[in-house]
Amino acid sequence: MVSTYEKRIKEVYPELMITHSEMNDIGQNNDVLIVNRSLVFRFPKYMEGIRKLKHETSVLEKIKGNVGLAVPYPLYQSLETEEVGKVFTGYELIDGEPMWPESFKENENYHEKIASQLVGFLLELHSQPVDDVEIDIRGSIEDLYERFKENLFPHMSEKARLDVCHHFDSFLSKNELLDFQPVLIHGDFGSSNILWDAKRYEVTGIIDFGEAGAGDPAYDFAGLLSSYGEHFVRMCLNMYPNGDHIFDRINFYRGTFALQEALHGVENDDPEAFENGMKGYR
Repeated sequence: MVSTYEKRIKEVYPELMITHSEMNDIGQNNDVLIVNRSLVFRFPKYMEGIRKLKHETSVLEKIKGNVGLAVPYPLYQSLETEEVGKVFTGYELIDGEPMWPESFKENENYHEKIASQLVGFLLELHSQPVDDVEIDIRGSIEDLYERFKENLFPHMSEKARLDVCHHFDSFLSKNELLDFQPVLIHGDFGSSNILWDAKRYEVTGIIDFGEAGAGDPAYDFAGLLSSYGEHFVRMCLNMYPNGDHIFDRINFYRGTFALQEALHGVENDDPEAFENGMKGYR
């Protein structure tokens, strides 16, 4: 795999001297190759991943220079083809390691500092212009609900099906919860995509904008809730304009994440993602 990806990079960028490369196993949608310990190359694993990588590249080019934290900038690109294994982007490695919940929670004295950094980033991101298109948040939620019913309900216990139905039906019955202005969101704002310096207790960068697009700002806070818990998210919401009004939406989105992983497994032939997402629903 490493040699195949190296060969592809050299085909497109023959002037790039590769002296060292190794795989990074974190990515769900992309194979990640670290080149010369200083460059990150991402190769989509699926056709859907190709679409997302192209979209992500467009988003990153638009927000370049408009956010305070480091984000990937695709210096190297091979996006013309639609063939898995040939499409890639490459960017300079961002210092830091994923801010996993276990190590984060050990440092409560620094949570307010980190919350300030993350909210500052989200305020910048959420204020960026979005494409002038009609965004149907309700429609996207209803579509997700139907895909869960079709693809996941046959594998779930009766109680789990009833719980999911209640989760969606009660949310969709409250029209006032969907009365908000869509903004540009990250779309996967959780621990694996937030990089930090664990010694200085500082966020160093944000990666993986594959799910970025116009959406509900609460969705990004749902990623934080899933990763770091309610106490930390409440701290963040105190720093975000009208943050106290969006917790119900945050909690709703958080309740869909595991099943979204299972759905990804079904739709992209990824048995591991399916099994991980279905835990607790059998």
